[in-house]
Amino acid sequence: MNFDVLGLKQTLVETVSKAGYTAPTPIQESAIPVILTGKDILAAAQTGTGKTAGYILPILQALSEQKTQQGPKQVRALILTPTRELAAQVYESICRYGKQEKLKSTVIFGGVNISPQRRVLAQGVDILVATPGRLLDLHQQKALKLDAVEIFVLDEADRMLDMGFIHAIRKIESMLPKRRQNLMFSATFSDSIRTLAKTICHQPVEIDVSPRNSVVKAISQQVHHVPKDQKAVFLSSYLRNFNEQALVFSRTKHGADKLAKLLNKADIHTVALHGNKSQNQRTKALDDFKNNKAQVMVATDIAARGIDIQQLELVVNFDLPHVPEDYVHRIGRTGRAGASGLAISIVSPDEKKQLNAIEKLLKGAIPRSASQAEIVDGLSDIRLSVQADTAIPKERIKHSHKPKKFAKNRNRRNRVRQSSEMDRIQSSDKQQQTDKVHTLHPKTEKRTAFGSSVRSLFQFS
Repeated sequence: MNFDVLGLKQTLVETVSKAGYTAPTPIQESAIPVILTGKDILAAAQTGTGKTAGYILPILQALSEQKTQQGPKQVRALILTPTRELAAQVYESICRYGKQEKLKSTVIFGGVNISPQRRVLAQGVDILVATPGRLLDLHQQKALKLDAVEIFVLDEADRMLDMGFIHAIRKIESMLPKRRQNLMFSATFSDSIRTLAKTICHQPVEIDVSPRNSVVKAISQQVHHVPKDQKAVFLSSYLRNFNEQALVFSRTKHGADKLAKLLNKADIHTVALHGNKSQNQRTKALDDFKNNKAQVMVATDIAARGIDIQQLELVVNFDLPHVPEDYVHRIGRTGRAGASGLAISIVSPDEKKQLNAIEKLLKGAIPRSASQAEIVDGLSDIRLSVQADTAIPKERIKHSHKPKKFAKNRNRRNRVRQSSEMDRIQSSDKQQQTDKVHTLHPKTEKRTAFGSSVRSLFQFS
């Protein structure tokens, strides 16, 4: 099947063809015709199967065919994403596919200057891609209006509707017109999230193009059981042998920074990506990784949602996620657009509960690699090798940093000796002064004794 049989107009078909796509994916084949009819949809599909184009193409067509003109500060189509990186990526797709369409679009998110965003929105836009926080900020400042929105999209809908975003989404929804089209896309939908999504959508068409909460078959999965304190050594050795780009997931921001430093010390060029980084730092880290300037990117789940990295062969779960669905999104960064990929999980004994939850979600066990005993033996060999490589030859010891340390200690000892000598001299002077006191007149002796007591008091206070 070709794109032209889905009901898309010729200019969009030509643009898609120039982008290198000749046949629609299953999610595109199912979703595009339904969206063009104006119905609400709740669509679930595996990661890397073209969900973004599945809603962008029909939106471009619907808005270009309708002659409605947006007024100042108005928005016709609103797309919400959970992360800045995904928002920027969706906007890039709109620009790529909408080259021949006379539509205005922009993207807004936090971490950057808000003034340029206000200026763009003042003229009104056809398509706005946004993160919830910055959208609410701009609405509060009366920089945009949401009363003319015709199409409302939640990308990564399961994350947008969880406890982290639900209050913001409810607030934004209250600002939208009652009559609108609602589109929700994600790779995973729990039963509770589906129920919640249906309170926003109006009689949605549910689309499941693959088993729920499943991963692409082209992704090979492995579990490596490794003691917690030996994970970093194992990962460093694995990456050296793999010698390809890898996306490594850490559960915490601090852990991501710490692991990135360790890998850089092992001469594995690594960048870190997480929410504590400034927007410029996050953009640079992602650009360096996409442009092969860094072999490894260590990230929190901020990179698990929708980030498209071409030809990424390896994803590593250094820490297992607490939410099983996040595992599906994480490993979905590889094996995209029909390519194969490898996803490994380095699991310590205290992560058994998380592993069981993930396998329950996937409805099957993830293949194990070597036994824990074999891995521990291998790690011991690695440590011995590292110690041998980093040992300082005897002839180089005299040039090491130790003489400086010894020099500091020697100076410290000299200062201690000098201090002791001064104490001895001061003690001797005090004794001589005490001897003189006994030779003074009785009244003078009292005054001198009182003055010495006062001085002593101030010396020790």
